[in-house]
Amino acid sequence: MAFTLEHYLARIGFNREARVDFSTLQSLHRRHIAAIAFENLDVLLGREILLDDDSIFEKLVTAGRGGYCFEHNALFTRALNEIGFETQNLAARVLVAKPDEMPPRTHRLVMVKLEEATWIADVGFGGLTLSVPLPLKDGAEQASAQGLYRLEKKQDEFLLLLRQHDHFQPLYRFDLEKQYPADYLMANHFIAHWPDSHFRHHLLAALHPLDTCRLTLVNRRETAHERPPRQAELKDNDTLYDSLQQRFNIRLDHPRHGVTRDSLSKVMERVMAEEGAESK
Repeated sequence: MAFTLEHYLARIGFNREARVDFSTLQSLHRRHIAAIAFENLDVLLGREILLDDDSIFEKLVTAGRGGYCFEHNALFTRALNEIGFETQNLAARVLVAKPDEMPPRTHRLVMVKLEEATWIADVGFGGLTLSVPLPLKDGAEQASAQGLYRLEKKQDEFLLLLRQHDHFQPLYRFDLEKQYPADYLMANHFIAHWPDSHFRHHLLAALHPLDTCRLTLVNRRETAHERPPRQAELKDNDTLYDSLQQRFNIRLDHPRHGVTRDSLSKVMERVMAEEGAESK
């Protein structure tokens, strides 16, 4: 189905006039991450992640599924462009796992220019994604339910950090070089097919509801990020299947983009076996 702004705004529950101003940008960002889950089911199922606008729109809007950064931020950027915002596609090197060497650019985000300022928006970084856009300037900070985000300029790059438990954790680093569709196609293929990609070995999901706490899922460990966090090990794959639909707002009944209980169970048998092997 072809992209339509009306249906995207309905999907995220945005029901007022969309204008080219920060109030609209902030609201769109917050509502997007509250309505559309981060998830990697298709990678685990061996389905190709298609990055053209129509395919992403059909999956995340029409079919009610979620996706990961290349899908989320593509959809969000298309909506911003339709409204009239000036955007530029960027890419980042992910540092959360503390890699020994500098990692490749495998994360998509977007820069948004308004008359009064320039902002970084990112609706696709899972459980640690920005709640609202962050000013693109050295020392910018933004408090959120996740913690305190901070942006630091390092020569020609910016470093995004998140303060949790009294220390700042690096999330990713990026520069302002414009990215093209081919750049994302290559990075997406790498993330989806590289044997050591964590997206190929773990079920991941996250949602940031407006009126309740942030929810994350790693395999069958579901965490409600209250104070203190409340974690539960889902007892079986049927419970997991129901949680994906009811807690994470992921529709699983679409003829093309749906997921059956049986196919999820087969995936989780492998995932849980790998998790068990890692823990030994």
